[in-house]
Amino acid sequence: MILALGVFSVLDAVAKYLSRYYPVPVIVWARYALNLAVLGAYLVATRRTGAWRAMRPGVQFARGLLLAAATLFFFTALSVLPLAEASGIGFVSPLFVVVLAVPMLKERLDVARLIAILVGLAGALVIVRPGSGVFTWYALLPVGMAVCNALFQVLTRMVAGVDRPLTSLLYGALVGAVALSAIVPFFWRTPQGPWHWSLLLMMGVLATLAHLALIRALDYAGASLLAPFTYTQLVWAMLLGWIVFGHVPDGWSLIGMGIIVAAGLYVANRQRLVVKR
Repeated sequence: MILALGVFSVLDAVAKYLSRYYPVPVIVWARYALNLAVLGAYLVATRRTGAWRAMRPGVQFARGLLLAAATLFFFTALSVLPLAEASGIGFVSPLFVVVLAVPMLKERLDVARLIAILVGLAGALVIVRPGSGVFTWYALLPVGMAVCNALFQVLTRMVAGVDRPLTSLLYGALVGAVALSAIVPFFWRTPQGPWHWSLLLMMGVLATLAHLALIRALDYAGASLLAPFTYTQLVWAMLLGWIVFGHVPDGWSLIGMGIIVAAGLYVANRQRLVVKR
């Protein structure tokens, strides 16, 4: 799980770097199109072509659109915001999952978790600090990403046990690649030399490796046990933001991230207690 999140953070850092030179839709398209190519080659090589068959194609299609929208929102935010701050705001997503699971999965939401969710959202406000120079409309994009990602996770729960994990992974790449192929001609800019071509190809490889590592993690342990480890991505994001872009989050941003992490861990632990009962 830690490896998967580290690879996702490297993917985000590559996207942020490339956003200096190319429109975001081109970068997002490369992420999904090359992810689909690498994943398709992997499935053929391992003779798992049956992964193309989905029992709930409508839900898989919706999942793919939501995932593509989440990536588009987040990569656009990364073109302006520091890596750690954007990642920190995006971590309100698990809190949104708990809220959306009430109407969509008929789960219950107690007062304690509702308060924790509100505290987590307050942490996001601490990071962006409305009224300060940090707050722009770009700061809202990670929140949009979090909402899309939360809906994506709820729909993923709906197909869990119905479609195989590789099928869900494949449809996420397929729908994103097809949807973005319709708009990328309007933004296309030819990559500048072998280095940028290599980075674009690397994005597809990184996305595939990260998702495969995530699937393997879920093979060994349940989602509730792994949930606290998702916040290690903030460590990766801060480390890469410092090494690659020379950015270190200020004190307020660190406080906001801490609030979001604490709220998320509380909700995850409370969820485990509810399930045990």
